[in-house]
Amino acid sequence: MERGDALYEGKAKRVYATADPKKVILHFRDDATAFNGVKKASIEDKGRINCAMTVHLLREVEAAGVKTHLIDVLNDRELLCWKVDIVPVEVVVRNAIAGSLAKRYGKPEGAWLPWPLVEYFHKSDELNDPLMTEDIAVLFGWAERRELAWMKEQSLKVNEVLRGFWSRLDIDLVDFKLEFGRLDGGLVLADEITADGSRLWEKGTGRKLDKDVFRRDLGDLSDTYRELYRRVFGHALEGT
Repeated sequence: MERGDALYEGKAKRVYATADPKKVILHFRDDATAFNGVKKASIEDKGRINCAMTVHLLREVEAAGVKTHLIDVLNDRELLCWKVDIVPVEVVVRNAIAGSLAKRYGKPEGAWLPWPLVEYFHKSDELNDPLMTEDIAVLFGWAERRELAWMKEQSLKVNEVLRGFWSRLDIDLVDFKLEFGRLDGGLVLADEITADGSRLWEKGTGRKLDKDVFRRDLGDLSDTYRELYRRVFGHALEGT
């Protein structure tokens, strides 16, 4: 499948057209950003690792009945996906207090919530992805109420699957972000599932195994992601 014109460029991926107007190619780059693009760096092999991680985790949730946009793996950096109309609502599922939740309410990081918290953010780099309510999403035409209900239900299902997956690797899933897209009159899970959009803490130590290593200058993100890759796949990334 040959790449056509670039349709979209995000912080760490590009989306390319294909000869089939219903399909696109998702290309994972080595770029890392934080604080809405203020902090930037190139992280060796990050694109390869995130591509492999996304495939693995999307297949995990697909096995649990969650529909995704993934069609096939083209190479170690590119996926063939269904072209979707991305809903401009990011869904964040939180199992513990961390990041912006801690800052917003003056709570210390690390406390586990009695049940998962689902939050909605408007997908907008220009506005720094502001937190919003269901009513705002509906009133501004970003999503229908039935879509939000479905997205919440699917996000909680994904949370259940991923918490179990990471727990088996001695890792706690603290929180993560999901995006959904409209396809053929329905919705599917889209974009990626990686440590870029998740908080992953080592059980017992709380050591960060996610992009907070880059955000907070806690070490070498490339080393962290390689370790995560070894845990998930049971071997080192080829060529390293």
